[in-house]
Amino acid sequence: MINDRRYDTDDPRHVVACVYDADGGVEVVRLRDLPLETRYPNASEVLEAVVRAKDPSRATRPIVIPSHPPLFAS
Repeated sequence: MINDRRYDTDDPRHVVACVYDADGGVEVVRLRDLPLETRYPNASEVLEAVVRAKDPSRATRPIVIPSHPPLFAS
């Protein structure tokens, strides 16, 4: 289990992912919305992927949605 210690143990956000042994590596079941693969070579790489995904410096700016529909060429 990969836990987010910012949350109490009874908070559903506490558990981030479950990692299971599999043939030739580990399988991951995501319990939070993170961009994780389903298989990794080992549990350490899963933890590194979670840390990278939660890194605020990797956040992107919001995509601007135009307030008017595009004009159609006639």
